[in-house]
Amino acid sequence: MKEQPYFEQVYEVTRLCPEGRVTTYGAIADFLALGSARMVGWALRHSFSSEAIPAHRVVNGKGVLSGRHQFPSPTMMAELLESEGVEVKDDKVQDFKKRLWLPSEELL
Repeated sequence: MKEQPYFEQVYEVTRLCPEGRVTTYGAIADFLALGSARMVGWALRHSFSSEAIPAHRVVNGKGVLSGRHQFPSPTMMAELLESEGVEVKDDKVQDFKKRLWLPSEELL
């Protein structure tokens, strides 16, 4: 993750999150050792028009779909996760700890 603009680094890590798993804004920020969870959210907010970046797999630290209002419809994030086998109830990932993908553990 060197020599790339911050947004591109965020997108690269987000692309590595496997289907059927979720990660958090904070986990990406910690892995990059740059910025904050809010900066990751800001970067992902600008990625929703690209299908190549699975922003739907990034949730807040409690498993809540806090970015859902950035998608074309407020239910789209949950629908995309559910299409990958991730159960969502009341805008929260079920079995969050089991589904959690931490780049600092998985990529190092």
